[in-house]
Amino acid sequence: MNILDPSGMSPRQAYVIVCGNEKGGSGKTTTAMHLIIALLKAGYRVASIDLDSRQRSLTRYVENRLAWSRKRSMRIDMPSHAHVERAVGDSVAANENAELASFQEILQRVENTHDFIVVDTPGHDSYAMRLAHSMADTLVTPINDSFVDFDVLGHIDPETGEVTAISHYAAMVREARRHRRMVDDGLLDWVVVRNRLSSLTSRNNRNVADSLQELCMRLGCRLAEGISERVIFRELFPTGMSVLDDLNADGMGMGPTVSHLAARREIRTLVTALRLPIDEAGRRRAQARRVWLDNASRPIDGLDLLAD
Repeated sequence: MNILDPSGMSPRQAYVIVCGNEKGGSGKTTTAMHLIIALLKAGYRVASIDLDSRQRSLTRYVENRLAWSRKRSMRIDMPSHAHVERAVGDSVAANENAELASFQEILQRVENTHDFIVVDTPGHDSYAMRLAHSMADTLVTPINDSFVDFDVLGHIDPETGEVTAISHYAAMVREARRHRRMVDDGLLDWVVVRNRLSSLTSRNNRNVADSLQELCMRLGCRLAEGISERVIFRELFPTGMSVLDDLNADGMGMGPTVSHLAARREIRTLVTALRLPIDEAGRRRAQARRVWLDNASRPIDGLDLLAD
């Protein structure tokens, strides 16, 4: 049964989740991988696409996972993974066009055979990155809890903390939303995720949170808490494992720890906050959103009643 059509009578295309941010080091790949594993463990068919042809961090994560499972003779959940090949021609425009064509070819292979597609994007602007944003059903933008990362979304007054302007990336997402609406009446749900949260509350934390709340109201996006600064996330990358995998020495290469359990709770809380169509409540939300979009452009019936 396709998740976007609970009746199972008319299959729809896969639900697309894009992890995007034009600033590196925000936790995009870690967030993307844990979303992938969460969806796989929920029983869905998941395709993952690494759009970063240079760094290929998500690809390395998936490759590490496959190698570790073979080394430990384990059966673990794996996505259908593909990455965009880096073009190395002399022309920048030709290279971008080649990578865009590669991305489109990958999409055509998986969009009607999987329930979810999770795309990890590079930390720079490109045609392929803009295409990924414009086709997203849910855009996840992880940012570190600091004004350095905040700057990728908007600019603030240093004295008042008031948002004075939106940034180039936020403007690009706005344009992607408009493009999506014009193409298929789709609605991009944008969620800004605060990563690397400190366990100690400071004035800076509160100021960042307040400014983010104001900015999210201005941009029409939602705010969610992501993953804290935990060593466990860095330790798991070489094995390709996640905090959602079995808590045992055979699978994880280590026994369960308090940090591990806390990290697992964070990921589960994040998945819930994203409001994906992975349960009955999520499917009802998706259906309600489609009904709203279908009727948004229609004239209101019974205008004579309003005149009364």
